[in-house]
Amino acid sequence: MSITTEDELLGMQRVSKAVAYTLKEMRNFAKPGMSTKQLDDFGGEILKDFGAKSAPRLTYNFPGWTCICVNQEIAHGIPHSKKILAEGDLVNIDVSAELNGYWSDNGGSFVLGNDLNNHNVLVNASKDILKKAINNIRGGIRISEIGRLIETEARKSGFRVIKNLTGHGVGRSLHEAPHDIANYYDRWNHDRFKKNTTVAIETFISTASNLAETEDDGWTLTGNKGGFVAQHEHTIMVTGDKAIILTAENEIWL
Repeated sequence: MSITTEDELLGMQRVSKAVAYTLKEMRNFAKPGMSTKQLDDFGGEILKDFGAKSAPRLTYNFPGWTCICVNQEIAHGIPHSKKILAEGDLVNIDVSAELNGYWSDNGGSFVLGNDLNNHNVLVNASKDILKKAINNIRGGIRISEIGRLIETEARKSGFRVIKNLTGHGVGRSLHEAPHDIANYYDRWNHDRFKKNTTVAIETFISTASNLAETEDDGWTLTGNKGGFVAQHEHTIMVTGDKAIILTAENEIWL
């Protein structure tokens, strides 16, 4: 959406605070032996306390308040009472919500407890690449150039990107224009970031796969060539200079 008034900015700040705080608290709450449903219910209660509604549930009737992925799952993981977290798991939590007509989206991958499987190299690369991408976004920059940057940085770190999952506009709905903020250089995309618009920028950094495929449950995405994927996402407001990170409270860079 395009921010044209102080009230609109305040609305985006409020919903962004809700999703960012929820993500941070869920990450801190996650423990080995806990089910992903327990973790999801914890996050759902926080959103409820803010007066916010789960965006995937509201928009797509998703069977959870948040999306939680474990190990080789990439996105849209369904919380389940029988999916138990273990020490060293690669966990991804994606939290998006609506509050008073405004929508915001954020997510992050992390290693649960001790890094038994050496996933932190991947996680840290995803974080660093997202930061570099956001630091290069301003009004007038081609969206495809940010995709080029993400893919180039991934390759420098020895990784690949998932090409059929993208960032997107957000604000008056969960997904809006621009719809394809890709993780690679799309030479057919001539769109540019526009000043004062709100977008969700996300990285999908991969050890092996380059495409996400839907599992039999109709929701969960995994890689076409296996391996692992780390995702990080912020909702930002594009400016003429440095972007304003509306979901900074999730503290994924601390």
